[in-house]
Amino acid sequence: MTTARTKIGSSLSIGLTGIQAYLLTMQTSIHAGLPQFAIIGLPDTALQEARERVRSAVTATGLPWPSARITVNLSPASVPKTGSGHDLAITLSILAAQGLVPPTLIEHVVALGELNLDGRVLPIAGILPMLLFAKTHHITHALVPAANLAEARLVPEIRAIGIEHLRDLIDLLRIGSASAQRRYSIDQLCDQYLERAVHSRPTLSGDNTDMHSQLQGDMVDVIGQTQAKHALVIAAAGGHHMMMVGPPGTGKSMLASRFSTILPPLSTQQQLEVASIRSLAGTLGQFGISNIPPFEAPHHTASAASLVGGGAGIARPGAVTRAHHGVLFLDEAPEFQPRVLQTIREPLETGQITVARAKMSTTFPAHIQLILAANPCPCGYDWGNGRRCSCSPREKSRYFNRLSGPILDRIDIQIEVPQESLFVPSPEQPQETSHILRERVCEARNRAQYRYRELGWSCNGQASGQWLREYTPRHALLPIIEALDQERVSLRGADRALRLAWTIADLRHADKPTIDDIAAGLSLRTRIHA
Repeated sequence: MTTARTKIGSSLSIGLTGIQAYLLTMQTSIHAGLPQFAIIGLPDTALQEARERVRSAVTATGLPWPSARITVNLSPASVPKTGSGHDLAITLSILAAQGLVPPTLIEHVVALGELNLDGRVLPIAGILPMLLFAKTHHITHALVPAANLAEARLVPEIRAIGIEHLRDLIDLLRIGSASAQRRYSIDQLCDQYLERAVHSRPTLSGDNTDMHSQLQGDMVDVIGQTQAKHALVIAAAGGHHMMMVGPPGTGKSMLASRFSTILPPLSTQQQLEVASIRSLAGTLGQFGISNIPPFEAPHHTASAASLVGGGAGIARPGAVTRAHHGVLFLDEAPEFQPRVLQTIREPLETGQITVARAKMSTTFPAHIQLILAANPCPCGYDWGNGRRCSCSPREKSRYFNRLSGPILDRIDIQIEVPQESLFVPSPEQPQETSHILRERVCEARNRAQYRYRELGWSCNGQASGQWLREYTPRHALLPIIEALDQERVSLRGADRALRLAWTIADLRHADKPTIDDIAAGLSLRTRIHA
């Protein structure tokens, strides 16, 4: 309650925990007492330092700074707050407490942005997931840094206004002007402001059309490797994880880097999810909105935190999350530290990853396709007659033991990529381009999506083993039963081989897998160990 000696104003901002957003209310109290500026409500160091940024920015615009006791409460007070993106909202709440902004004018307005000491509004990360959340909470307007304006306008239900300098906010709300702003709605003020203001309008690359043609490289660039390409088509059609083992120079990395060229385009919802992650990571301006699945290839020296997310305080997304709805490629997989490799077990099973910290746990989405590549031994030459190999049996054993059984058991396709002879394809046997392969993949995916339309799965890689066993012809299960009896596969491996069989059936436009499809699925899992 506001008294004669106490003035209270409020404004709205949005915070992020991982990629999950929550609404923040900035409540400012200005009352008599020795001049002091305090921010309460579990702010981190960057948010505590907003006191000096806000004070300096307001003074730089020529507005008077209250010579009183100022207390800003970040509500809800029990949730830790982080970052400098709430500076603009804190400033707006102080102006409201001074009576310079009518409370009803900013009732459904969210303010986001960091302030420089001279009043300039600096861009922040995570604008897109913040405004997507704001749209569901009846927010109608957003004041954002001008550099984030194009990203903010990706949410059409919210009217975004780009603020380059704190003076823009003063002009927009007519603070200090002779006109009585109480006669205007926020929409009217925005209309009048946009007629006068000139802002740079950065654009994001890409749109909702098919942009696979923009990708560099094509499957046809890889010489030979027909079996490996076929396995990649199966992996793309069914959403299966895959591992390629072969000597150096056979095209493993080249094949993996072109895997995105045969994947189906992302749906509109998937594009927004990927863009939200890139916004949080600060790379949306680089990639833009695209229907091309993301591709992440961390170096084998990467730490666990860089792979799954981490950092001081609240965790930031790692490579696994940045590959959400796309591909995570681990080249030279046995060179990764075993502890690092074990961290990907959770997202392979659940499609998300949880990073625990002392103050809170952060959950990130991580629906990925994992592609691994490895040499046959540390030196890479244990193939053919093996004469060039200089590795001892112990070194070879230790090399592949870094890929634990639980990890390998989750890899649906495990194939060898042998050395190919250099040749030029004849006109009678032309190689298939990525465009042709992608059409086959999309047809197979569409069949699977129609089959699972009432079950919530989008591909065979997500289907439950129980459902697949129930609907697979009994006689076709004989190869799997035999493999289980001979202990060539685990129960999990049997289910994954069954998923492969359904994908193979989809690629040949069959309703159900045959005994040959299941045998082919088993061979794709056991070829390395045979």
